[in-house]
Amino acid sequence: MAISQPHGSDLHAAPHGHGHGQGQGQGQGREEEEHGSGHRHASTHDHADERPDTPSHGHSHGHGHGHGHGHGHGHAISADADRRYLCAALALLVAFMAGELVVGFVARSLALISDAGHMLTDSASIVFALVAMRLAVRPARGIFTFGFKRAEILSAQLNGATLVALGVFFLIEAIRRLISPAEVEGGLVLVTALVGIVVNVGATWLLSKADRSSLNVEGAFQHILNDLYAFIATAVSGLIVVLTGFVRADAIATLIVATLMLKAGHGLMRDTARIFLQAAPSGLVPAEIGARLATQQDVSEVHDLHVWELTSGYSTLSAHVFVHPQGDVTSVRRSLQKVLADSYGIMHTTLQVDQISRSVTGDVGCVDIAHCADPHGPHYLSPHD
Repeated sequence: MAISQPHGSDLHAAPHGHGHGQGQGQGQGREEEEHGSGHRHASTHDHADERPDTPSHGHSHGHGHGHGHGHGHGHAISADADRRYLCAALALLVAFMAGELVVGFVARSLALISDAGHMLTDSASIVFALVAMRLAVRPARGIFTFGFKRAEILSAQLNGATLVALGVFFLIEAIRRLISPAEVEGGLVLVTALVGIVVNVGATWLLSKADRSSLNVEGAFQHILNDLYAFIATAVSGLIVVLTGFVRADAIATLIVATLMLKAGHGLMRDTARIFLQAAPSGLVPAEIGARLATQQDVSEVHDLHVWELTSGYSTLSAHVFVHPQGDVTSVRRSLQKVLADSYGIMHTTLQVDQISRSVTGDVGCVDIAHCADPHGPHYLSPHD
């Protein structure tokens, strides 16, 4: 079974452990053994890569059970294009940030200084994103069996943490300024903020063209988008100071900026924590998937079901499936992979498919006693049995 894999190697891992010895050969392999446990194992492993510079190949592994891998994914926007957009946005931000910091101290505006500090973290977030993108394309080798794909998630989490930290700092400073307001040069604040809005609109537009399905890119985008909101609030406060002399408007603008930073940072940290804790991807319900797989033809039971994300947009699933004695393990596996790809968008699957010779469900609640004691989650039994 050849499955297209247009963008480099994809990596798979099943979180459950099953010991097996391997023997490799070209094409597809299948073996059957009778075991005292009352079921047969059909060993089949389909794994084909199709690339312009690499011929398709298959592997057959002779071992105690069958693993099937299905994979293939693509992005509408290339990584090279993402890097160009990020580098252009970085150049804009760094050039403006230096001037804003100087004006902020001259005008004694906390709002401008907080904006400059935010722009520093914007720039750092883009640098982190660029480094993470470079690491993520490195192939898997040695102890890093997944490569460095989660480097992007580390970068996104760091971006979220810096947003939260800065939000707390500026929140405290804004409260102090509300209690003891300082004189603010409203004219300088207004002009600088208006220029900052133009710069941030340009940077936001550049990052909006990158692949925002990546939490890494989304983290940098949220930094800059919040900075745009900050400049709008700062411009309004500068205008109020010029027209009315109400200097506390600067601190109020800072409070608004800090609140937006905390909100964006919390969202990034929540989403990256889901990936690090290997929670099911948003929108996918493991119980629903397990029950759906158990209804497929010739399936007797599904257990050891795990659904997680290796990195943003890279949903992965593994499961142990028992097939009726009359069923064909290869056909069942391919059928299940099609259901997972078509209905749930999961293209990266590892399925251990075993054929049983007799069922012992009854009060036990599973078809094989050997797997009842340590199920690694619920047993999903076929409603047809």
